[in-house]
Amino acid sequence: MSALCEIPCPRFYIATRPMAQYYTTMNLKSRFAPSPTGYLHLGNARTALFAWLAARSMNGTFILRLEDTDQQRSPDIYEKALLEDLQWFGIDWDEGPDRGGDHGPYRQMERLALYDAYYARLQATGQAYPCYCSADELAAERAVQRSAGKAPRYGGRCRHLSAGARAEREAAGTRPTLRFHIPDQGILSVPDLVWGERQYALADLGDFVIRRSDGSPAFFFANAVDDALMGVTLVLRGEDHLTNTPRQILIMQALGLPVPDYGHLPLLLGTDGQPLSKRHGATSLRDLQHHGYLPAAVRNYLARLGHHYTATDFLDNTALAQGFALTQISKAPGHFDAVQLQHWQHEAVQSLDDAAVWNWLAPHLQDKVPTGREMPFVAAVRANTVLPADALDWAERCFATPAMDAEAAAAITGVGPEFWAAAQTTLQVAGGDYRLWTKALQQASGQRGKSLFMPLRAALTGLTHGPELAALLPLIGEERALTRLHAAAQRS
Repeated sequence: MSALCEIPCPRFYIATRPMAQYYTTMNLKSRFAPSPTGYLHLGNARTALFAWLAARSMNGTFILRLEDTDQQRSPDIYEKALLEDLQWFGIDWDEGPDRGGDHGPYRQMERLALYDAYYARLQATGQAYPCYCSADELAAERAVQRSAGKAPRYGGRCRHLSAGARAEREAAGTRPTLRFHIPDQGILSVPDLVWGERQYALADLGDFVIRRSDGSPAFFFANAVDDALMGVTLVLRGEDHLTNTPRQILIMQALGLPVPDYGHLPLLLGTDGQPLSKRHGATSLRDLQHHGYLPAAVRNYLARLGHHYTATDFLDNTALAQGFALTQISKAPGHFDAVQLQHWQHEAVQSLDDAAVWNWLAPHLQDKVPTGREMPFVAAVRANTVLPADALDWAERCFATPAMDAEAAAAITGVGPEFWAAAQTTLQVAGGDYRLWTKALQQASGQRGKSLFMPLRAALTGLTHGPELAALLPLIGEERALTRLHAAAQRS
């Protein structure tokens, strides 16, 4: 009897422990294991955040591992960008490619010799075998299965090839993949910390590739072996990996490696219910950083996107970690909403002092604010600033020539020339003092309340809304204000 036939095929495999409470008594170790093939997408950023919060909530360990086996799509620029984006996001790691650690290397391409040893173990026990099927043969097999209404799976054509048949194919120059042999019978039961227990019929999985024909490791294999050898106890990842999990558990069980607990996060969608894409606006951390979003705002938003917090106010990292619980992760998809993100951005801006607000704004303002006017400008506009573009607009309205919208133009023509003449005269008499000016203008024009302040705001800023005029007038200055009042008189 061959070694393959001697592999036991139990009716039930019991995989992992459904033990969210387990982590109150042991050192949790979670990880984020991205492929550096592009800029960090918001869905992956949320996954990284949840895994990081889980570790920090339990005083555990957080690992960053780079799954860079797709060398054509993993140029160094993306690895550098990934590290920069995570650091900007405020996520730190205890072990990783730039920090080292006891379980390195932390790039998969630096672990190939390690994988080879485990491939050899599986082949020695008959739990893996070389596959010489061509891409065309596999495609034809899948087409037949689909036409019969069956789910595509590898049929095991190369499972029982003799040594001679294998030698013949290799002599012909065929470079085989390596497939993991799955028993034809049995059910794998996998507790999931988000979805509950899920069961998989082994007959539906099919023998799958664990090493490509070029010798590089397939995702199923390297990811599973690395998690086990690095001591990862908790894997949080997207629900698109749900069907990967049974295959990876089978690999770890075959190698006698420890199996982590798994939790699969619902996907991140747009407000239209479709997968998040460029049509929904900024979809990467780098996009948000470019637009001036603060990392604390993005953390507060993404932490609540698929996880329930009892606190509704703005939270720092410590509070986010303290409020994080695996049991509070939702099964429902998260819907990315730019309006909600802007709410948390506003909260983040208001949490900063004026000096910090200026440090955030300065690179975006293109020297629009005169030297010495920085702090008065921040104090005046911060309540009306969500993104740097807002502050840039107010800088131009204060220190340059403001564009005027239709509502402002209507407000200016809604009062007569006498009002604007009185506005100029009383401003000069008041010496630019806002309180004295508006009091005198009220007496001179007979206007009060909205009828007084709306035309003035329109003339001075080009808008009918915005920061307090009392704070803006000193920034605009008496001379510039008189010029704008004169222009308003010409319009009326």
